[in-house]
Amino acid sequence: MVDIEKLLSSKGRLRILRLLFSEGQANISRIIKETGLHYRLVTRHLEELKNMGIVVEKKYGRLRIFEVDLTDPRNSALKELLDRLERL
Repeated sequence: MVDIEKLLSSKGRLRILRLLFSEGQANISRIIKETGLHYRLVTRHLEELKNMGIVVEKKYGRLRIFEVDLTDPRNSALKELLDRLERL
């Protein structure tokens, strides 16, 4: 279950989500570079997003790739909500 208040209360989580929605997937280094957030903050937000069922992690050796799980219809609705909010 997604705690929408917790999700929307963090600018960092929203920056990461916007990046992942627009790019499809990214590794931690790219997320740090694009969002301007510190490593520890990015890893904490990604862990929270994974626990909420929004983000999935794929491992290729030492490389970790993160992407939004768009197979879940709630995440597609979340993308639409964020897109609409940005247009306001």
